[in-house]
Amino acid sequence: MRTKRTARTAPARPVLTTALALTSASALLLAAPGPAGADPAPVTRETAESPALDHRNAATSPQSAARRALTDPGPGRPGDTERTHDARGYPREQTLAPDPENPADKSLKLGLTPYHAIASRLNALQALGDRVSVEVAGRSAGGHRLYLVTVTAPETPARTRAQHRMRDLIERAPATAAGDPRLKKAYKTPVFFNSNIHGNEWEGTDAALRLVERLATAKDDKTRDLLAHSRLYFNVTANPDGRIAGTRANANGFDLNRDFVTASQPETRAMRQILLDKQPVVMLDLHGYVNGTLIEPTTPPHGENYEYDLFLKNTYANALGMEAAVNGLGYTAEKDGVQPAQIPFRDQDEGWDDWPPIFTPQYAAFHGAVAAHTVEIPLRVNNASYDTLPAAELRRRAAVNTDVAQAAMTATLDHVRRHREALVADQIEVFRRGAAGAPQVPVSPATVPGVPGIGPEDVYTTTFPRAYVLPPGGPATARLVGHLLANDIRVARVAHPAPGYPKGAYVVDMRQPKRGLAAALLADGRDISDKVSVMYDISGWSLGRLWGAPVRPVTGGALPHAALRPVRAAAPVAHVAPRGDLRLRLDDAREIAALNGLLRRGVPVRRSADGAAAIVPGSARRQAAEAARTYDVSFDRTTDRGTAPLRHVRVAAAVTPGELFALREMGFEVTPVSTAVLNAGFDWSGTDVLFVSAGLDRDALNEPARRALDAFLDGHGFVGRGAAGAQLNAGAGLLAVKAVQGNGDANGVVRVVNSGPLTRGAPAHGFVYAPLWFTDLGPGVRAEQAYAAGNPLLSGHWRPAADGTGGPADAAGRASVVSGPGAVLFGTEPLFRAHPKGEFPQVGRALLTTSRTQVEESG
Repeated sequence: MRTKRTARTAPARPVLTTALALTSASALLLAAPGPAGADPAPVTRETAESPALDHRNAATSPQSAARRALTDPGPGRPGDTERTHDARGYPREQTLAPDPENPADKSLKLGLTPYHAIASRLNALQALGDRVSVEVAGRSAGGHRLYLVTVTAPETPARTRAQHRMRDLIERAPATAAGDPRLKKAYKTPVFFNSNIHGNEWEGTDAALRLVERLATAKDDKTRDLLAHSRLYFNVTANPDGRIAGTRANANGFDLNRDFVTASQPETRAMRQILLDKQPVVMLDLHGYVNGTLIEPTTPPHGENYEYDLFLKNTYANALGMEAAVNGLGYTAEKDGVQPAQIPFRDQDEGWDDWPPIFTPQYAAFHGAVAAHTVEIPLRVNNASYDTLPAAELRRRAAVNTDVAQAAMTATLDHVRRHREALVADQIEVFRRGAAGAPQVPVSPATVPGVPGIGPEDVYTTTFPRAYVLPPGGPATARLVGHLLANDIRVARVAHPAPGYPKGAYVVDMRQPKRGLAAALLADGRDISDKVSVMYDISGWSLGRLWGAPVRPVTGGALPHAALRPVRAAAPVAHVAPRGDLRLRLDDAREIAALNGLLRRGVPVRRSADGAAAIVPGSARRQAAEAARTYDVSFDRTTDRGTAPLRHVRVAAAVTPGELFALREMGFEVTPVSTAVLNAGFDWSGTDVLFVSAGLDRDALNEPARRALDAFLDGHGFVGRGAAGAQLNAGAGLLAVKAVQGNGDANGVVRVVNSGPLTRGAPAHGFVYAPLWFTDLGPGVRAEQAYAAGNPLLSGHWRPAADGTGGPADAAGRASVVSGPGAVLFGTEPLFRAHPKGEFPQVGRALLTTSRTQVEESG
C-alpha cells in the first residue's frame, strides 16, 4: 500500500467486492445515510454488466435501438480521417422543433430540466444575443437529438476558416504550429463540457444551461476576453435516453462511459466526432455522485500511452481551481451534508485510476486535451435515493449539485482565460512528440513541479514501436482499419512489396500526432497485477489481440515510405467465386451475420467438414453476392460438400446489454428473457436455443416455469456463459462438469489454446471479467478451449483472492470453453460490451450448432 500524499483524512477506494457484496453494501449505505443522507464514499467498480446496475433486466433494449446503433455511423464517416470543416461563421442560429411533452421524464421529480424542454430552452438562449449557436450533433440509440452548443464571440466566415487552418496546423504540423506567432495570438482555445453521459446523473445538464445563459448575457471584461479568445462547446446531454428513463445506460443498455475504445453506440460516435472536430485543450465530464466532490487527476495506475507529464501538470492545476470554487460555495457537512472536495491523486491511495481509455477524459487526452477531468458531484439523487427520499429533499440535493457543477465549469473557464497560451502550447507538444517519435517524459517532482506527492508509483511509460503492420486479410482487418481511421489514426497501405511488408498490408506509422491512441488500441497492453491491489474497471482491451485481425509491431528499421500510400478507407473484402460451390468462413461477426442473412432467406447451407465454415451451393450465387456486398465478406470456391444442414436459429437470451447487442450484430433473431419473463409464462415454441449469462436463476423460477424450462432443454440447445450459465447447467443436469469461479475482480486479455471445432480458427487470446474454468469433465464433454499454461494473463489485472485461490495459476491449463450434446459453456467473456469482435464467432457457432435442428441432425 502506498503512502498517503498528504496528512488529510480522505476515504480511499474500498477493495473490490463481488456483485452480491456490492449490492448488500449499497443497501446498508442507503439505510444509514450521513448527516444529510449523502453518500460519503467513492463509487466502487461495477460488476460484469450486472442487470442490477439499472435495477431492471439487462436485456430489454428494443430492436429498433440496436438497429439504429448498428446502421447509423453517426456524424462523420467511418474510415474517413477528414474532420468536419464547417466554414460558416458564428453564430449559427437555428430554430429547433420542440419535442412533445413527456410527463414521465425522470428529471421532473428533481426539479431539473426534462429532455422535452431542452430544445425550447436552447431556442431562447440563441435569441439572447450573438454568442450562442446550437447544432444537432447526432441522435441517440433511442432516436433523441444530441445538442452541441457553442458559445464564443462572433466570427466572420473568414475567421472561422482561419481557425480551422490553425486547428489543423496544431495537429498535422505541430512543430510549425509551435513557432507560429499568429497562431499564438489569434487561435481560439477550444474547451469542451460533456454532461449527463450517465443518464441518471442529471445535474450537469442544468448547470451547463445556466452557465450558457450567463455567458450569453454577461457584459464584464473577463467574459468578453474569454469569448474573444476561446470557443466553448457544451454537449448538453450526452445520454438523453437515460435522462428520460432515469437509467445510467442508453436505450441499448450501454454505459457510454465505457464505450470509447469500441465506439459501438451512436452517442459515443457523436462525442468522438466532437473531440476530433473541436480538438479541445480542456474538457470536463460531469458525473455523480461522490461526497465530497471528486475531481481528477486520479490515483495510479496511469495510462502508459499518454503524455502524462503534460496531462498531470494541467489537470492538477485546474483541479485546484475547481476545488477552491466548489468549497467556496459555502456548503458544509453539518448544514448541507456536503463534504469538502477531494482530488484522488493527492488524497487517495488507489482505486480511481486513469488506466483504460474507455472513459471520456482519458480518451480525450489522446485527441489533445491536456487537462481533462471526471467531476463527481456530491449528493446522491439516483437509484434507491430517487425512489425513497421525499421530493423536497431530492430537489434540495439536485440544486446543490447544480451549483457544484456550475462552480467547477466556471473555475475551469477562469483557468482557461488565464492560461490559454500555455494550454495550447502543451497540446502542440503532445502532437509534436508523437509526430517526431520523441520519447515520453516520466513524471517526477522535477518534470512536473508544483504537483505534490509524485513518486515511482506514478511512473507509467511505454516504448512505442516504429510501426504496426496489419497483413492483408478479411473482414476483421477491414473493420480494424476502418476503426483506426475513424479514430483519426493515420493508416497507409503497401502499394508494392518490400521486405517484411507484403503488398496490400496496412501500416500504422507510429511517428504521427496521435501515436498514443494508436498504441492504446493496437498494443498488447500490460499485466499490472503487481502494481495496485484494486482497479476501477477493465485493465486490458487490445484490439490487436481481440478483434481477430493479426497485428505485428515493427520495433526498428526504416519504413518503406516509397511503397506506402495513405488510405481513407479499408479496401473492400467482398468477393464471390465465379464458379462452383462456395465456402464462407465463420471467423468474424460479419461472416456469421452473412450466414444468418442467407438462412433467413431460406438458402440451403451446410456446415463444412471441419466445422469452421458454411458451404453455400453454387445455385445460390446471386444471394451470396448480395450478402458479400452487404456484409463485406468473401465466398471462396470449394469442393467440400458439407455435412449437416444449418438452419435459421431463434434465440431466447438472458444476457447483458453488450451480449444482446453483439448477438444482433451477428444477425441472430433474439428474444430477451429473464426469471420474471419465464415466471409470467413464456411460449417456448418459437425458440431453438437458450443463451444464459445474466438475469435467469433456475432456483427462483416457480414450478410451472421450471418445468417448462426443463422440458425445453430436453432436446433443445443451451449456451451458458459465466456463473449464471454454469449454475443453470448444473441445475438442469446438462453437461457433467465442475465450474470453478476465479477472482471476481480479475479482468483482462488472456492467452488461450483452441482445440475444438467451435474454436477452430479463433484468436489465441480471449477476454475475461470474473473468469471461470471447468474441471472434472464427464463423459461426452469436450474441452473446446483452455487457458494457456503458466500465467495465462497477457494484459490486465488478475490476482488470487484473499484466500490465495482463484488466481491465474489456478486457471492455467484448465478448460475455458466446454461442449457436449446440445450444450456449450463459456468461462471467458467473448461478447463483453460488444468489444472482443474476434471472439464473437465462438458464440455464433455455438448457437448454430446446439440448436434443436442441429441436435436432431446429429442425433
